[in-house]
This record gives sequence, C-alpha cells and structure tokens, in this order.
Amino acid sequence: MGFNCGIVGLPNVGKSTLFNALTATAAAEASNYPFCTIEPNVGRVSVPDDRLNRIAKLAKSDRVIPTQLEFVDIAGLVRGASTGEGLGNQFLANIREVEAIAHVVRCFEGTEVHHVEGKVDPLDDIETIETELMIADLESLEKRVDNARRRATGGDKEAKALLAIMEPALAALQDGKPARTAVIPAGREREFRGLQLLSAKPIVYVANVDEESAETGNELSAKVAEHATAQGAGFVTICASIEAEIAQLSSEDDKRDFLAAVGLTDPGLNRVIRAGYELLDLITFFTAGPKETRAWTIVRGTKAPQAAGVIHTDFERGFIRAETIAYDDFIACGGEQPARDAGKMRSEGKEYIVKDGDIMLFRFNV
Repeated sequence: MGFNCGIVGLPNVGKSTLFNALTATAAAEASNYPFCTIEPNVGRVSVPDDRLNRIAKLAKSDRVIPTQLEFVDIAGLVRGASTGEGLGNQFLANIREVEAIAHVVRCFEGTEVHHVEGKVDPLDDIETIETELMIADLESLEKRVDNARRRATGGDKEAKALLAIMEPALAALQDGKPARTAVIPAGREREFRGLQLLSAKPIVYVANVDEESAETGNELSAKVAEHATAQGAGFVTICASIEAEIAQLSSEDDKRDFLAAVGLTDPGLNRVIRAGYELLDLITFFTAGPKETRAWTIVRGTKAPQAAGVIHTDFERGFIRAETIAYDDFIACGGEQPARDAGKMRSEGKEYIVKDGDIMLFRFNV
C-alpha cells in the first residue's frame, strides 16, 4: 500500500469526476447537484513506475505487482460544516482518517455546472474549507490544552510533553493559520501527527481547469499555485473532464495519442501521485525474482529492518541483513547475478537507510 489521500472540495468542483477518472470506475456518481457523494467512495489505483517493468524483464518475473494508492472521495463541504451544516460532521470525520488531502478547486468559468457559492473564486473556496478545518481543530485543541495544563500543574510529565506540541499548534490556529504551519520541536513529528488535527494534514491543491487550459493553466489556477507555494503545499493542474476521457481508453497507445493531441505528456493521475509522494516524502524500493517483481512504498529515511517489516512483520523481527542493489546498477549490469558478479550487490545491516529504487533481498531468521 502506498498511501491514502482524501479528495475534498466544495460541491460541484469536479471531485467525483476526478475520482472516477483516477480509479477508472463509475463508483462515484458525478452529478450536477450538491452532496451526490454521501458515503465516502474508496478506490485503489496502481502507482505508475517505469522502473518496475524494467526490473521484471531482467528478473524474468512471472508477475509484476505495483504499489497501491488509495483515493477516498469525500462528500462536498459547505460553510458551517464545523458546526454540522450540510454533511459537516461526516466530512470532518472522513478527513481525520486519511494521510493526505487532495483539495480540488474549481478554476474554470461557465454556467453549465452550478457553483454552490454562486461565483468562481478559487481562493475564496480554499478559505471556506480551510476555515472550517481550523475552527474544528481550534475547538478540539482548546479543550485538550486546557486539560493538559491542569495536569501539568500537578506535575504530570506526559502532559508537559504534550503541551510542547499542542501549544504551538494552538497559537497558529488562534492566529488564523492552519496547524501545519506550527513549528514543532524536532523529533516530535510522529506525536504531532497523532493529534489528528485536520488542518495539519499535508495538502495538494488540485486546480481543475477547462480543456483549453489543461496544458498551461489559467489566471485562476495561477492564484492557487501562488497560494500553495506560500503554504508550502503541493500543487497540480488537471482537467477532470480530460482525465475522464482518458480513463475510458483501454489501450496505452490510444492514451498516449490522446494526451499528445491535447498537448499533455502524462495523465493527471501521475502528477497527483508524484505531488503526493513528494509531499509525504515517500520513496519506493523493489523486490525481484522469478515469481514476481514488486514495488513497496516507505517513508524516506526508513531503515532496512523497518522496510522489511512492510513486507511481513517476521522479516523485521528476525532481520539479519539486506542484500541490496541500486536500481541503476541492476539495470546497467543486466540483472541480479551480473550485478552480484560485478560486486554491485551490498550486504547492509540494521542501520542501513533504504534508498529510492533499491532492489532488496532480506535475510531473516525467526
């Protein structure tokens, strides 16, 4: 499993159309009225990686298994969601469960699709959702901070430690900024994520433009890009209607021809995944053999035993060493045995930090 990403946005901005295109299914009904998505639809897609097939060819693998990315199509939000307006409570609960947010923003004019606010203003749309997330976080965090301060006064060391990560987040929220902008003490990032603050989720802004702007974007998407840069967030321009057409094509050649015809080099799915991987600092390592070549996703900085644990907990528990070949060496040498003969296979221990593209064979004893 790669990571799971919640697709959010105001009603009628193209969320469900994008979801259907990304997952190439009709699971989410894309209709021109608010709240057509009630229960969150979940779809898994294979993460495209050209390296996978190259490795599999040299390894003469029977099967090729890419890593998976999970998209969650979450009901559209309206003003007042933090107090339960619309499907507010459900919307907030669904966001709490995902690792990252793909915030779809309408960046196209036209009256064919009704805008819930009655006007097309992407920055105002962004503010609407971020405000609701921040209000919900503020109410939640104020209660937790008050409780922790009372416990800390009584000498509770755990409460004092919690305050060190909660108080900066609370200060940011009180200043009208998302919790993700708070400066957290080094080494406390995992605990901070454990607070499950909605506005602390990593975010990719997805500017949904018209077909004519699919290649270069437009004035509206440029505003979103500027906002994303200021927030330290990810940004992708897509045209959901084009992505929906691509999803209907079964042949890879047809897809390439269609993309070329509209001036694009790759589908929006690839760009969303790349933005998400970069935002969450994810990398891929591979396992390869006659039976299968498989891709695995980990966080950058993961050590070999923990990477082994992604495959199976026994691999981590009984880890001995990892026989490792860098991707470039594997390809240049022509596979595992030639790389081994050339001295390109390394035996790495428990402190080895896995690199993107590593082909790994774990030795373990349980």
